[in-house]
Amino acid sequence: MELKAFSNYLALEKKYSAHTVKAYIKDVEEFSIFCKNELDEQNINTVSYPVIRSWVVCLVENGVSNRSINRKTASLKAYYKFLQGVGLNDSNPLLKHRALKTSKKVQIPFSESEMDSLLSNIQYPDTFEGTRDRLMIQLMYETGMRRAELIHMKLSGVDLNNGLVKVLGKRNKERIIPLLPDTCELMRVYLDQRRQMPETEDSNYVMVLKSGYKLYETLVYRTINRYLSKVSLKVKKSPHILRHTFATHLLNKGADMNSVKELLGHSSLASTQVYTHNSIAELKKVHAKAHPRGKK
Repeated sequence: MELKAFSNYLALEKKYSAHTVKAYIKDVEEFSIFCKNELDEQNINTVSYPVIRSWVVCLVENGVSNRSINRKTASLKAYYKFLQGVGLNDSNPLLKHRALKTSKKVQIPFSESEMDSLLSNIQYPDTFEGTRDRLMIQLMYETGMRRAELIHMKLSGVDLNNGLVKVLGKRNKERIIPLLPDTCELMRVYLDQRRQMPETEDSNYVMVLKSGYKLYETLVYRTINRYLSKVSLKVKKSPHILRHTFATHLLNKGADMNSVKELLGHSSLASTQVYTHNSIAELKKVHAKAHPRGKK
């Protein structure tokens, strides 16, 4: 009963995505199973912190990464905060919990030459799918939109006359992103081809399969990974790295961080600052090369 209410709270009040809600509920359910199987504790709503700590220790011993453990405990903390809010618990046992230490992941963006090769030298099939895949990659690199935003982008949000597109970001926040002229032109070509696709319940979405149904996350990942493999030997070739590359290239070219924040749809500047380490590295190269004492 509480889990259903918690799920509704996350979706309707916190406006989390369906994927995020599912992850939160799964984490709480895993803890509940642990309590029942290992401690014969049937009600997790009133457990004390030592019980949660024993779960954390069990996760560590089973090889679960610190990053994943932190996510699970964050889900649990949100659950107990919800119980407090609706009067089903007097305190949050995770209130003073400290997250486990994690190493910072360095996301390596693609270089400008790699992206130029991807968009200028690679031959895309002369088919609907080829045009769509080219547009998919170009949109993600030239706008920085998220994979989910690409998938759920609607025809009603495309304004090619003014070179703008509207997307629905995290927590259902809408934002308008400018399109470059070459992307507008490619979008026109794609939309002409798209009109030949069958009418389906997904016909209001921009990016669709040949069947007329909207794209799904795995297909977007596979497509981007496949094409990036043609121009780069980097290990990480995900849709998120295209977003990371977008932000890094803008910052390298002197873009204002607040402007990049707005384009990315971040709620705080701290989220955008994670992209600055690559820009700083680029600045160090320029500084060492240009300064009179740089070569000494």
